[in-house]
Amino acid sequence: MAAAAGARSGRRAPSARAEVTARIDYGTIIGLLAAFALLIFAIWMGGSFAAFLNLPSLLIVVGGTLAVTLISYSFREVLTATMLIRNVLIDRQQSSHSAATTMLGLADQARRQGVLSLQHIHQKYRAFPFLYKALQMVIDGMPAAEVEKILTHELEAMRERHHKAVSVLHKAAETAPAMGLIGTLVGLVQMLVNLSDPEAIGPAMAIALLTTFYGAVMANMIFAPLAGKLENLSDREYLTNTLYMLGACSISRQENPRRLELQLNAQLPPAQRLAYFDE
Repeated sequence: MAAAAGARSGRRAPSARAEVTARIDYGTIIGLLAAFALLIFAIWMGGSFAAFLNLPSLLIVVGGTLAVTLISYSFREVLTATMLIRNVLIDRQQSSHSAATTMLGLADQARRQGVLSLQHIHQKYRAFPFLYKALQMVIDGMPAAEVEKILTHELEAMRERHHKAVSVLHKAAETAPAMGLIGTLVGLVQMLVNLSDPEAIGPAMAIALLTTFYGAVMANMIFAPLAGKLENLSDREYLTNTLYMLGACSISRQENPRRLELQLNAQLPPAQRLAYFDE
């Protein structure tokens, strides 16, 4: 009967299949590969690759950047930032439009069949921990104010974790060119000390120039772009979880789903706003 009612109203019931679909972010991968391909092609056209490989320069820039970042942040924070980088390459989030549609479908079902009817489908949302937790609290009959309080704290904790990871990458992006400059000074000192030895001038000059090169590449082609992308993904996840929270609180208050639709549309950008009950 409920399915027939949903069919007559022209609305789809919430999807029973809510597995995370891991989508590879080809834009990020193509961008990184293209940037390095162009750099390598330019080096190949201008001379030998061997001239751009220098172990002391790599040790100064890579090792120095890691060391300074570890001084600024704890090992756990640096490790967390490293683990979150995989989210830049593999997107496991629901889109905000899909999240809003899901919540309206759940709210409509709860309105028609009661909150306890969500028991039959909420297990399908284990792949979305925030949504699963929100639905579990609603089904357990927790007051809406308490649901909102707990989920708000969880949202802020998530944002703080992501902010820390982004700040770690920004710190690495700031440190890499500085380590390149330090390497340049080391190379210049070595060169000046050995002016009487022509054979020592070349390696010293290589350190001086290549450390600056490595620092600029790491900062502007790796750390800064990844920090920006991770920040963007964090904002998306915050919005998606905010939609989940609004939906869960609305269901807990047993509000009319049309009111929830207005609340969700207030959070969504104009191009993604819903007309769920006008379909």
